[in-house]
Amino acid sequence: MALLTVGSTAPHFTTIDQDGRTVSLSDFKGKKVVLYFYPKDDTPGCTKEACAFRDNFPNFQKLNVEVLGVSIDDEKKHKKFAEKYDLPFRLLVDSEKKIVQDYGVWGMKKFMGKEYMGTNRVTYLIDEHGKIAHVFAKVKPETHAEEILELLRST
Repeated sequence: MALLTVGSTAPHFTTIDQDGRTVSLSDFKGKKVVLYFYPKDDTPGCTKEACAFRDNFPNFQKLNVEVLGVSIDDEKKHKKFAEKYDLPFRLLVDSEKKIVQDYGVWGMKKFMGKEYMGTNRVTYLIDEHGKIAHVFAKVKPETHAEEILELLRST
């Protein structure tokens, strides 16, 4: 797993969200984007992380920052997850694993002594020009949204 580095250009993508709407990174030119990668819809850590973004969403809006979640789950699972927890931001479908690979978050994981390939919990802050402004490689789901807001307010 080779993560992108600060200052590099964020890889372009076009996919769909939980409502089947087309989403491209270029749609957000001129805005900062929080692109957060998570392993799986409706699992404990991913739910805590998504709900923390939900609860802090008005603060991201005040700062004119777009929040986008990405996992390899399909549109149907994303829609169910978003509706269950009333998520106000878009969840991007990456069932072909192109985005997770382009962003270097697809890799070997370990859980209960087993190794497997999966999405690592990583967040990229992308600036208004499409460059990587910050990489969060160690994410605590419960406090991650607040950590990003602190960084945004200090810059």
